Amino acid sequence: MTTTTTTPEPRSYSSPLPTPRPHLGHALASEWTKLVSIRSTLFTLGALVVTVVGVGLAVVSQTSDENYVSISFTTPALFGLLVGQLAVMVLGVLTITSEHGTGLVRTTFTAAPDRYRVLTAKYLVFSATAFVATSLSVFVVGITAALAHGGAAAGPHAAHEWFGALMGCFYVTLLGVLALAIGALVRHSAGAIAVMLGVVTLPPVIGAMLTMWEAVAPLSRSILQRNVPVALSQLFGIEEGGDLGQAPSNLSHLLLIVLVAGGAVAASYVLVGRRDV
Repeated sequence: MTTTTTTPEPRSYSSPLPTPRPHLGHALASEWTKLVSIRSTLFTLGALVVTVVGVGLAVVSQTSDENYVSISFTTPALFGLLVGQLAVMVLGVLTITSEHGTGLVRTTFTAAPDRYRVLTAKYLVFSATAFVATSLSVFVVGITAALAHGGAAAGPHAAHEWFGALMGCFYVTLLGVLALAIGALVRHSAGAIAVMLGVVTLPPVIGAMLTMWEAVAPLSRSILQRNVPVALSQLFGIEEGGDLGQAPSNLSHLLLIVLVAGGAVAASYVLVGRRDV
């Protein structure tokens, strides 16, 4: 007599916990948690605020009402921001390279297989954080200057001066976005930071060297008119003159950094999607 045994059908498992479908909001929350949990964020943003506000207030204390006839109230913040922008770029690099250095990026991409969503969240969280920190620091200096030297001797001041400073903060934020993109491409903190230092410091040097050859004079003039220090100075109300001719518009400076940063961001999406990690 043959006995036939039947295997019971496996029962489907249903988790008692809610399992919502992952979306960009979850990635944003994760990236924000990571950003505020590491010491480098505190150090870099702290260095940015201390540099911009400290140097800016020192400049304000050494100026008088008459000095603001030709400059805006936010111009003193420029001197600190020219150094503080380095902190924004370093934070942009570390936002992604720190995960590659520790191996946490493997855990991140395992928990969130949609790499484009993760990268988008990094860009959004970093951009918002950098822009808010930079803008608040600049406007603290600008408001202090307006309160201390806003007398009749300072002359009239229009709202577009504050808008120019806001565009300057946006410019620095885009430099940080470019740094994040370079970090995604290079995956090495020191290498990406070195690239960004070259982006900021080399164009003025190269432009000055090219002035020795008359054949490339137009190229030299274009480089000297369109680099990071010149763009920030112009956005903060310091007009460039001299032998370089008419200065480019503020819009052209912003368009250039948008194109450069946008190209690097697009390349980062392509490579991050194709790599193993």
